Amino acid sequence: MGLGGCIILIAVGAILTFATDWHMQGVNLDLVGIILMIVGLIGVSTFSSIARRRRVVVPPTTPVVDEEVRHRRTDGYSDGYGV
Repeated sequence: MGLGGCIILIAVGAILTFATDWHMQGVNLDLVGIILMIVGLIGVSTFSSIARRRRVVVPPTTPVVDEEVRHRRTDGYSDGYGV
């Protein structure tokens, strides 16, 4: 069950608990709603802990830059462009 399913469970549980006034013989809809909300909250916490473990951030390594050795010519030309 993904994060969306857990949120739907929480919403359906809240609707059953707080927004309905149905009375069914042998079924307490308030209790069913509370159970659905608790299961949804457990699912959200489990999903977020698993997603946090999956998302390991590795800091980027800085590349090692070797200094380029430039050879200077003694006749006034550097790299062949006369500078």
